[in-house]
Order: sequence, then C-alpha cells, then structure tokens
Amino acid sequence: MTTELRASRKHLTPHVAVSHLTMAYDDFVVQKDLSFEINRGEVFIIMGGSGCGKSTLLRHLIGLKEPISGEVYFDGMDLWHSKPRERNHMLLRMGILYQSGALWSSMTLRENISLPLSEHTTLTPGDIEDMVALKLALVGLAGFEDFYPSEISGGMQKRAALARAMALDPEILFFDEPSAGLDPISARRLDELILHLKESLGTTVVIVTHDLDSILEIGSDSVFLDTDAKTIIARGNPKDILANTEQANVREFLTRGKVQERTSLNSFSSNPSRGKQDTSI
Repeated sequence: MTTELRASRKHLTPHVAVSHLTMAYDDFVVQKDLSFEINRGEVFIIMGGSGCGKSTLLRHLIGLKEPISGEVYFDGMDLWHSKPRERNHMLLRMGILYQSGALWSSMTLRENISLPLSEHTTLTPGDIEDMVALKLALVGLAGFEDFYPSEISGGMQKRAALARAMALDPEILFFDEPSAGLDPISARRLDELILHLKESLGTTVVIVTHDLDSILEIGSDSVFLDTDAKTIIARGNPKDILANTEQANVREFLTRGKVQERTSLNSFSSNPSRGKQDTSI
C-alpha cells in the first residue's frame, strides 16, 4: 500500500470509534450498547447528568478500564484486543488532563512536564528543556518553569497540567471536567485555550463535562448519556440538540432546568389562588 493511500485511508477513518460498548462495575451496568464515532479535529463532548457514567466512559477510551463487551477503535485499531506493545503505542498518542490536574506536588512545573519526555523519548536534556519551555509558552505559562503547583492559582495549575498532557505531542487530548473548581473567567480562558490548540495544532479534543457554557460554546459534536436508559439518547452538535430535541430531560439539562421552571411559573400564574395565604384556620 502506498504512503498516499495509507494517508487517505487514515483521513477517512474516524479518530475514535466506539462499537456496542457496555460498561459495568461488577454486576452493576453503568451504560450499555454505546456506539459513536469521533472525527479528527473536532471538539467532542461527553455529557449527561451526575452519575451517568461520563468519566467511566473516558476511562474506557484511554485504556484504564476494560469494557464488559464491545470495542474501542483508535485509528481503526482495536484498543482492547491489540497486543500490549501496540496498545501502548496507541496510548502514547493520547494526552489526558484529569479533573484534579494530577500534577506532582513535590515537583516543579519543569519537572512535571519533563517526566513523560524523559520516560518515553530519547531527547537530550537540552532538548527536553526546550520542549518544556515551548509547552508552557503554548498555555501562557512562559517563565513559570521553576514554580511548584502550590505556588500558582487553580487555573494556572490546569494550564500546567495541559502542558504536561501535550508533552508528547498527542494527536488527541482527553479532558475530564476541565473547568471543575475554576471561576467563570478562568473556565472561559481554558475553553479559549482548548479551541486555540485545536485550531493551531489540529488536535482532536474529547471533553467530559456538565459545564453548559463550555458544551454550547466549544462543542462541535456530542453524545448525551442517560442515567435511566443507560445508553445514548441524544447525539450531534450540542446547539442542534438544544434546538431540536424532544427529550425532556436532555432539554432540561441544556437549559439548566429553565424549561421546567418556566412551566411551573406558568402553572402558578394560571392559578393565582395558589399564592394566597390560607386563613381558614
């Protein structure tokens, strides 16, 4: 097969494909029969209410938890049924930003970002130093190499953790609740940074979140996991889902419950006597 043909086939293959995936903890099924594709260069949102299995799905996508049944494909290769060496190669092409940031508190930012480069590349110390400076500059933290995580703000810690996730130049970045614990301004800046990285580097981005602002602002495709149905009940661009869904719980989620609130207020207004004080006693 020619290089051009291989490149063409890779371009046509979804970056990640999930096929009939079922997730469980012992006998408790979290989600079942999940099937969807994540295309290159998009911001894909995994959303749903608390406890629906968003983070569990992420763990299956990044090789931390094996599914009960079904497959996860990365560039057409079966993540869970490949040989260990092939799986490790796939995993090294992914970057992960955990909810807590997961920076080593006893290490400087320089040391945190250097760690994956030292473990998984043959770069010289000088080249690693240059890479660390580059990654920190990409996330707006140039000059903070010698700071410890405790010496910078929460938003800066998230950006430093993102720099570490990008250390090996991953093709796909996974985020688990990236805006958790951030103030609205820091969360917005992180969203802008994610979009900038996607557009400038062509990175595919997968985000687990229930932050409605992020979902509607940066998401280009999504799945909605339902707790009761234990499967996907909505799929597509979040804004399109909001405009067209007939699923009451999906619409309520995407409007922060304002639909239900408005219905309750309308019901209250149509029956004014409900608001009067009961003086019959």
